[in-house]
Amino acid sequence: MDLGLKDRVYIVTGATRGLGFASARELAADGAKVIVTGREAESAEAAAAELGPNALGVAADNSDPAAAARLIATAREHFGRFDGILISVGGPAPGSAADNTDEQWRTAFETVFLGAVRLARTAAAELSEGGAIGFVLSASVHEPIGGLTISNGLRPGLAGFAKSLADELGPRGIRVVGLLPGRIDTDRVRQLDALGGDAEAARTRGEAGIPLRRYGKPGEFGRTAAFLLSPGASYLTGVMLPVDGGARHGF
Repeated sequence: MDLGLKDRVYIVTGATRGLGFASARELAADGAKVIVTGREAESAEAAAAELGPNALGVAADNSDPAAAARLIATAREHFGRFDGILISVGGPAPGSAADNTDEQWRTAFETVFLGAVRLARTAAAELSEGGAIGFVLSASVHEPIGGLTISNGLRPGLAGFAKSLADELGPRGIRVVGLLPGRIDTDRVRQLDALGGDAEAARTRGEAGIPLRRYGKPGEFGRTAAFLLSPGASYLTGVMLPVDGGARHGF
């Protein structure tokens, strides 16, 4: 199936590793050009080098108010156009409601929430018909995850913002989608599994609750993201798609 990605240009934030990198890799593999970002120029450039000549690494912090406009300008200057953005950011600090500090909440709000909102708003003003905005969220949009109180607080709000934005941008032919990863085998999930002291036991318990009985592979998530951003998904907007091996049992 031709997804129509060839020569389209996307920005993928937080793409030096994990789900962001996996998504950028699949976009590039299908012919798209990608701007990959990370907080450090060295890691962003290394990720882009791994993806090949159709990728450019740029240092950017999602919480920087100037980052969005600068990234879109870079996409146009380097690749000649701008077709969409996938907003991905590292997960906020783990912890309980009693343990997480005001500073942890403030930092997460600036990066995970407000930074994402700002990126999406700026992209929306610059995109034309056929453009797409994607958010990498979490299964916590539907159900809180133990030990991730900050994520549980912020991700559902971003999903609500994404749904509102989809309604507003639909008449212009611009789509907005969300991806809700479950247990995908990334460094972040391995770190979370290790918090209790026995990562192997935590993984075994996690896999037992997934109908496919395994953690997802980053590439499986990346291919889903590439499809949702592509013209191949041209009649999908406002959806919050679980990528979780069936772990969410509700409709």
